Amino acid sequence: MLGKIKKSIDFINKHCDLIPEAGLILGTGLGNLANEIKTQCTLNYADIPYFPLSTVQGHDGKLIIGYLEGKVVATLKGRFHYYEGYSMEEITYPVRTLKYLGINHLLLSNACGGINPAYKVGDLMIIEDHINLMPNPLIGKHTEEFGPRFPDMSEAYDKELISKAEVIARTNSITLHKGCYVAVSGPTLETPAEYKFFRIIGGDVVGMSTVPEVITARQMNIPCFAVSVVTDLGVPGKIMKITHEDVQAEAQKAEPELAILYKNLIRSLI
Repeated sequence: MLGKIKKSIDFINKHCDLIPEAGLILGTGLGNLANEIKTQCTLNYADIPYFPLSTVQGHDGKLIIGYLEGKVVATLKGRFHYYEGYSMEEITYPVRTLKYLGINHLLLSNACGGINPAYKVGDLMIIEDHINLMPNPLIGKHTEEFGPRFPDMSEAYDKELISKAEVIARTNSITLHKGCYVAVSGPTLETPAEYKFFRIIGGDVVGMSTVPEVITARQMNIPCFAVSVVTDLGVPGKIMKITHEDVQAEAQKAEPELAILYKNLIRSLI
């Protein structure tokens, strides 16, 4: 894989001479933050050697490199999911590419279903832990250059970044929860019994992304921070039939607060 990554990096560097300090992965309906980047280059995934292609509505499929809040960021506007038929290696390939581009932090966002009864649609939740019910992205042949074979996951989500985000939220009157994200394969939305099960095992929200990317980043010693936007509820008595378009619409409503949070957090990075 290292050879493929080198070819991806060579292509990107031909179009952009900036070294990114942070990576951003923007989830469903949350791509507008990319519009605030003072862009040096925008590359379609289709043009980058060995990059997968986004096939889901709400995921544009572009790598954007430029300045945001005085920091150089590399933004993946659109991500890849296991339910699209990609392997875990393909899903996490862009994260490894960002590492070799030079990022020191990875910030992620996603849309999710809320299973904590205290949550409501539109709420933001910092992920402080996760439960992975998808195949682990590190299964298979080990590449020593990527990090340890058995990476520690006792702090998958960086405590310092979480603390900074909480201060930013209080300063800007943004309501933030902290909780556990349950990662499932999708693409079906969950049954009432599944929602109940995920709550019993310790979940606060459930979604179909983020965790493979975080596991891969942590193997490479990249500090991670992630926020979920609650776009629907999996709470008994509040479960309603929804569509992907509904999820996108609710995610977009929460985007202004998410943008404030991420912009201030990026500004604080050393």
